[in-house]
This record gives sequence, C-alpha cells and structure tokens, in this order.
Amino acid sequence: MTDSLARARELLAEHPVVDGHNDLPWALRQQVRYDLDRRDIATDQSAHLHTDLPRLRAGGVGAQFWSVYVRADLAGEAAVSACLEQIDMARRLAERYPSELRPALTADDMEAARADGRIASLMGAEGGHSIANSLGTLRAFHLLGVRYMTLTHNDTIDWADSATDEPRHGGLSAFGEEVVREMNRVGMLVDLSHVAPSTMRGALAVTEAPLIFSHSSARAVCDHPRNIPDDVLALLPGNGGVAMATFVPSFVLPEASAWDKRAAAHLEAHGRHALDHTEPALRLLAEFEAEHPRPRATVSTVADHLDHMREVAGVDHIGLGGDYDGTAFLPDGLEDVSGYPRLIAELLDRGWSRADLSKLTWGNAVRVLRDAEAVSRDLSARRGPSLATIEELDAA
Repeated sequence: MTDSLARARELLAEHPVVDGHNDLPWALRQQVRYDLDRRDIATDQSAHLHTDLPRLRAGGVGAQFWSVYVRADLAGEAAVSACLEQIDMARRLAERYPSELRPALTADDMEAARADGRIASLMGAEGGHSIANSLGTLRAFHLLGVRYMTLTHNDTIDWADSATDEPRHGGLSAFGEEVVREMNRVGMLVDLSHVAPSTMRGALAVTEAPLIFSHSSARAVCDHPRNIPDDVLALLPGNGGVAMATFVPSFVLPEASAWDKRAAAHLEAHGRHALDHTEPALRLLAEFEAEHPRPRATVSTVADHLDHMREVAGVDHIGLGGDYDGTAFLPDGLEDVSGYPRLIAELLDRGWSRADLSKLTWGNAVRVLRDAEAVSRDLSARRGPSLATIEELDAA
C-alpha cells in the first residue's frame, strides 16, 4: 500500500479530486453561526470539522462543490433566506482565503484554478424546496453562482418525490419537469441524489443536458433508498451524466444502515433532529455507540461501490462526492477530506488504470459541467426564461 499511496498522491497532483458534495457551510452555520474567526479553516479544525484547507491539500482535492443546503423543515421564504445565507458563506470562504480557493462558475474556471494551484470553489444547492416553487428564484441562485441543484432532500416536495419520504407525484409533477427544463436552459446541473427512482427516471426522460448524482452510491451493493438502482446507472452513458459515489457508512454498508436508524431514533428520543451534528448531538451519538458498537465501513467498502458503478455505468460516468461535514460518521481511512489518496491507492491495487482514475477524480466532473454549459448556450438562443408557475402547471 505504501507504494500505491505514493502513486496515488502523484496522480492526484496532476488530476486532483473534484468533490461533488461537502456540507461545510451548514456545519459552520450550526457550530459558530458562520463566524470564521472561530473556525478558521486555514488552520487545523480536526477537533470540530472534517474539512479545512490543509487537509483539502493533503487529500488532493482540486475542486470543491460546497453544498448550500437548508433543512427541509424550512419552507417558503424561510428556505430561500437560509439558502441565501449559505450562498453568502460559500462565497465568503473564497473571499477570505484567495490564495487557496478560487471562485469557479464554469469548467474553464475549474481548469484555470488547477493551473494556478488553487482549489476551485463551486456551489450546489441541496433541495428544491429552497426555490419556494419559483423559477425566478432558481435563476437568481444561478446568477449568484449555484451550479447544481439537488431536486429534493429527504422530504417529498410540492413537485418532486424524495427517496426517503412518501411519493405524491409519481416522480416529477408537470412543474417539476419545467424546473428541469429551466435548469437545462440556464446551465444548472440537475442533481438526482436524494430523489426517488421514479424522479430519477422522470428527470432523465425530460433533461436535454447531462445530469449528476452529487453524493450517491450503488443500490445493488447496499440496498439503501439513497443509492442508485442499476437500471438508472445504466442510463447514464446515454445521458452523459456522472454518478459521484459517497462515503456515508449507512449508504455503503448494509449493517451500518440498520445501526444508523437506531442511532437516529436515539437522537430524536432526546429531542434532537436526526441530522443534528452539533456537539451536544454528537455526544449523544457517542453515548449510543459506546453501548451499541457501530459497524465499520472501510476504504474497501467504498471501492466496492466504485467497482460496481464502473461496471454498470462505465468509467466515463462516475465521480466522487464524499459528503464530508454532512454526516456524523465516515469509513475507516476516509475520516476526513485528507483521505482521498487512500481510496485512490486502493483502486490502484485493484487494477484501475491511471487513465481511468484521472476520469474518476477530475475529468468526468469537469466534462459534465462543460457539456451542460454547451446545452445552455443552445437552449438560451432558442427560448427565453420560463414564466410558468406551479399553480398553472399542476392545477389538475
């Protein structure tokens, strides 16, 4: 492994990781209400966070999509305001650390950041509830730099079914389909992590641009509703999209999935939200883990998903989306953003070629954004902004 690890670091120096999903902005909101003086990520924050600049460098990360997520129990104007605060935080990160982070809106921006040795800093909105059923708000988020939107989070919304809630629309409603079309037109990637398989298939049928899964793994390997069924993975070559494998133990290891449900119930029994990762909630989880040992995912567990996803979707349609700072637990060896070289070393030991790994880490993610930009230029030349409303399209 020592030789493989050296080879992995050498590869990442040339073809760094584009990480599809990191929840640092939400962690900063929860922990310090966005006060970067209290969580200066230029210094070691391993006592509090999975992410800081030294560990991003150690991990060979060359581009980061920061999730500008808000919880689904925020709705309407409250969700919009909270998302704007998240966007503000992500933008402030790049402003505060200009020698390390370079704002990026396009594939060319990502390449330029790599060329000058900085980490491209991008944004993805997690959960379509954040636009409050407004295509104008969607366009405003795009103008502010958001380059993907996950159609749902954990709850079914007014126009799209979630993977972890009761379905109401059979996938996408008519307005949901219009959201996808408008995202294509403005050049915002459609992200299908968190959505129901029916929503995945509906979006694939409607979209004119490649789409992504920013942080989802293979359902055939771990039968969790957050993962991607094989029939959907098999559609990605025809679409040109990219599925970015995530590291969340409950999504990659069946035994961890069952444990996670019990741990979430423990949090809720003590008045905490299941997704609460504040220090009091983490203490509750530690108490639970002391009595109920947690099944341990490993680097190899994640590599099993990548092997399967490559087999079904093809090497041109896979990527990485760790979900750091968005989960309480991570696999052994991937405990923070510095762990990527260990995953690449594992894949090298499994016989992955340098060319294939360069697509996994960098090439596929840059290409999918570039292709979405090309579709946007074409569609924008042919049609203007959609003025549709949910009341009009979903009246029936």
